[in-house]
Parts: sequence; structure tokens; C-alpha cells
Amino acid sequence: MGVSLREILTDYKKPASPADLAKTCAVDGNNALYQFVTTIRQPDGTPLMDNQGRITSHLSGLFFRVTNFLESGMRPIFIFDGKPPEMKQVTIEARRELRDEAAASYKEAMAAGDIQAASKYARSASRLDAGTFSSSQKLLTLMGIPWFVAPSEGEAQAAVMAQKGDVAFSISQDYDSLLFGTPRLVRNMTVSRKRKVQGRTISVNPEIIVLSELLSGLKITRENLIEMGILIGTDFNDGIKGIGPKKALKIVRDGAFEKTIKENCPDLNYEEIMNFFLNPPYSSDYKLNWRDPDT
Repeated sequence: MGVSLREILTDYKKPASPADLAKTCAVDGNNALYQFVTTIRQPDGTPLMDNQGRITSHLSGLFFRVTNFLESGMRPIFIFDGKPPEMKQVTIEARRELRDEAAASYKEAMAAGDIQAASKYARSASRLDAGTFSSSQKLLTLMGIPWFVAPSEGEAQAAVMAQKGDVAFSISQDYDSLLFGTPRLVRNMTVSRKRKVQGRTISVNPEIIVLSELLSGLKITRENLIEMGILIGTDFNDGIKGIGPKKALKIVRDGAFEKTIKENCPDLNYEEIMNFFLNPPYSSDYKLNWRDPDT
């Protein structure tokens, strides 16, 4: 999910100190819940469930992550996705098809007794539904943590809140937050300090990317960064085959973005995508109120 910029960001990722983190922050709620439902599973890929068969992996992950945030002096508000833009529908449908295929492969692997394959397919088949969101939001309310459903993309709402100074930074694994203009993006906020990457478990530590330092270091503007995302591929368009972060950087530095788009995907309405990143749907109808847990 999101735009793949990792290759050019290495020099701009800094360790996030306790002092960096002990602030008000906006959390990409969908991103966090998806991490929980894909990683908190039994060896055969079965998610955690209560005695009525309802999935609880996300609640376990959410409870311990919020507790960790509070113990670290952080004051989080969770932001969830609202209505996706029409131009995201192709991506949404493609992801749905991939999950359906993975679900079918999971059943086949279980029938064959291939636990390793079953675990892999189960993670790929993970999805968030209305129950996932409602139970998560209820838990946050009980824990005294504010949450908000954005008009559209949650990470966009979080980014604008950070731009306005209502929060110090946004938290998400997706680099789209940078395209949406968050001044500071914090990643790798797992309690275990571990993440699964391409089937492997690796050790990670919280890191922070400062947008102004990134743009200055790469000698580009935020508009150029969005152009790079469009060339590579975003949630709203397929990228151009053969163009990765380094090549995209060269193209925008050379002022060849429009020429490259017209030659490779002349029908793409790149201006609509650019405008969405620069001026996403946003609401100021949120409250930054934290309460004691309802015990």
C-alpha cells in the first residue's frame, strides 16, 4: 500500500528519541489495524478469536500499542479512513481480488496440511471490515483515546493536522503521508520492535523523517515529490514500468515529468492526483480530548 520511496529515503531516516515521541500525534488508524490483523496470528495463520468466534487480533494489538504510547508520554488520536476518492477504486478492487485469491489458497494449503503456506496466505487474505472498525473505536473510547473518521484518506487528515500544528507528527508505515505534506512522519512504532518484511521478521526501531530535510537534501519541492510518486505509482494510479525512485528523482530534477507522462500514459489525469495530494478532503471537526480509562 502507498507509494514506494524507500530506496531514496535511507539518508533521511533518523532514530526517534523518547523526547521526539513524547508529544501529541495523529495515528493512521487503518494502517495500524491492518498491521495487527496480518501479524497477530497463530502458527497456521488463524487470527486470535473470542469464545464466540469473533476476531480479536486487532484489539490485542491496539490495546498494547496504545498502552505503550501512553507509557512513552505520547498523546495519540487515531484517524480512520472515510470515503475513498473515485480514482482509488481500481486499486481497491485489485486488492480485493488478491485477498480473495489468497483466501482460496489458504483453504487449499490447510487441506494439504501445509502450515507454512497456510500462514503466508492467511496474512495476505487479511481484511478490515465494519466490525473491525467499530470494536476498535469502542476500545479506544474505553481507553480514553480520541479517534476521528476522516472525510477521505486518514493519512491525509493526519498530515494536515500536523501541518496546522494540532499534532507534532503523524504515525504510519506508508510514505504517502509525506506526499500529503506531514512535516514529520514517524514509523516502526511496534511494541515488539519487530516487523515482518517479505515473510521475514526483522528488528526495527522508531524512526522519524522530517519532510523539510528530505526535500532540501534531494533538492526538490513537495510538488516534485508528488510527481515522483505518480511516476512510481500511488494508490490512485499505476506507475510507469521501469521507473523506480532513483529514476523518478532524475526525471523530476530534469524537469521531464510532463514529457514522461505524456509519452507513457497520455490518458492519465495527473493534475487530479497532484491536487488530491496537495488539497485533500479535510475536516477540523475533531476534538483532542484525552480521558482516564473507563475501568
